Amino acid sequence: MTSAFYITTPIYYVNAKPHLGHTYTTIAADVARRYHRMKDEKTFLLTGTDEHGDKIVKAAEANNTDPKTYSDRISALFRQLWPHYRISHDRFIRTTDPDHIAVVEKILQKIYDSGDIYFSEYEGLYCYDCERFYTERELVDGKCPDHGKKPELIQESNYFFKMSRYQQWLIDYINQHPDMIRPERYKNEVLGFLREPLDDLCISRPKTRLKWGITLPFDNNYVTYVWFDALINYISAMGYPDGEDFKTFWPHVHHVVAKDILKPHGIYWPIMLKAAGIDIYKHLLVHGYWNVEENKMSKSLGNVVDPIYLKDRYGSDAVRYFLMREMTFGLDSSFSEVALIQRINSDLANDLGNLFSRVLAMFHKYFRGTVPEWDSGKNPCPEFDLKAGAKEAIRNFSADMDNFEFHKALGSVWEYISKMNKFVDTAAPWEMAKQKSAGEQLACVIGSLLEGLRVVSGLIYPVMPDTAATMQKHLGLEPQQAFYMISEIKKWGVIKPGSSLPKGISLFPRIDQEAIFAEPGNEKTEQTQASDIAPEITIDDFAGIDLRAAKVISAERVPKTEKLLKLELDLGFEKKTVVAGIALFYAPEELTGKTVVVLANLKPAKLRGIKSQGMILAATGDENGSVAVLDRDVAPGTRLK
Repeated sequence: MTSAFYITTPIYYVNAKPHLGHTYTTIAADVARRYHRMKDEKTFLLTGTDEHGDKIVKAAEANNTDPKTYSDRISALFRQLWPHYRISHDRFIRTTDPDHIAVVEKILQKIYDSGDIYFSEYEGLYCYDCERFYTERELVDGKCPDHGKKPELIQESNYFFKMSRYQQWLIDYINQHPDMIRPERYKNEVLGFLREPLDDLCISRPKTRLKWGITLPFDNNYVTYVWFDALINYISAMGYPDGEDFKTFWPHVHHVVAKDILKPHGIYWPIMLKAAGIDIYKHLLVHGYWNVEENKMSKSLGNVVDPIYLKDRYGSDAVRYFLMREMTFGLDSSFSEVALIQRINSDLANDLGNLFSRVLAMFHKYFRGTVPEWDSGKNPCPEFDLKAGAKEAIRNFSADMDNFEFHKALGSVWEYISKMNKFVDTAAPWEMAKQKSAGEQLACVIGSLLEGLRVVSGLIYPVMPDTAATMQKHLGLEPQQAFYMISEIKKWGVIKPGSSLPKGISLFPRIDQEAIFAEPGNEKTEQTQASDIAPEITIDDFAGIDLRAAKVISAERVPKTEKLLKLELDLGFEKKTVVAGIALFYAPEELTGKTVVVLANLKPAKLRGIKSQGMILAATGDENGSVAVLDRDVAPGTRLK
């Protein structure tokens, strides 16, 4: 091993189950970790859950349980999710772990003893959702900038950390280490924060208000502020201060976070480390938001995307590829299933999948499954040299991966795949096969293509490990770490003449988008078994769902579809158009005049060019679908409770 690479995700707050945003961050860390392993570096990936604070108490109360039981349940959802996406962490830490608590107490006592923590009475504006105090200048129109709520004025005595003492030190340190925070825009944002006077940080909560937290080692009447607790996980997981992992990996640590937690990681954390006499982290890598319908993915907005559903529907490798290819690290990106399907069909099915199938099919047709003797030094097609192209792809891929530019790294691989497809068309091996004199050239063309596929299989490994293994198996290589090492991928002529290769398979079958979206609101039919019941909700959650009785005025088939009906509904106070995937179960005339149940406050969406303004309730998913119909006369617009 030539070096070490330590990468961390944020530890995820357990006030809600994991969504696609958490999944992206963790996949990005896993991709980086796999890549550095390919460079023969010793690697460590840390993830976990943050479990203390006001919000956890409130979430537990809403679920009629205690904070520890609630934290155990949600933490388990995170832990259980990562294997679905082939994420292999070296430690999953919880802030309720005894060894973490011990390190938090040690750091607090050390900073307290040095005089950087003091006790004072304080009156301030407190946002319970953020679990922090705000100054007037930080508010937007008098409200919390993240939650849009007016903070409450709280007066109480607490312990404070002298962050202001380290403000100029941090400014100087960042300027002396210009690549410490990446991309650069986030370094500039942190320096922008630091242009204003830095307030001391309130690092305690009185137990009269909050008991769920780590007790201060120097005052049993207070618990630790959740951020001062959570950030320390990055060193407690490594056995600070004397653990071998801490000694090996901490000098090479890279923190991956979303931009909403830039300030705690870019300001609080380095100052905490400085005050505790610990070396500052190497890099803070900040990514943007995944937006759904132009809004940040958020539980409060109800627009979160379920990663288990995506994996079950499209496969973990396809989702991993989409997330890494679609988002420019550091910028926001938009998620939609339509965009995901388009990526799968164009990049994975058409480009990579078609190339793999074509080459393996020609190989078996012309050489009956045995790799021929071929001169790997020849260039059988003057227009493009696959060997030179592979070198360029590997070089560009490596440079982009080193810079966390995953989308560009994959772009370099797909540029090579495109050139290989053009190489097939230009070389036209099917024409060579007709000429007896072209046998040597045909062998060289097919041999070069097999080697090119091997290079591709190695380069896609960090992002699509299952696909890489499948490709290598069908190229006659037993999938193992050795074949994914950059030093091995750079070789040319690894697939030996005389090797027997199994027949190719379809790596990524094309997806029928119409079939996926033919049943609005019923995309997850296969997940509706009793064993996968949705998480419990409160009566307040249900109050946000507006179900109304609606009379069907008219119904007609949507042209060029098998499953869609366009319904005109009377809700009494207004009329709505709804597109429903029930044409296999009902003729249009069967529904006219019936009183159905409609979700009236569903955000409108366009389906086959028709604006659908709600969703009717129906049991579908088998050959005997049924619309929910009210069995007595009810006035249109009556609300269901």
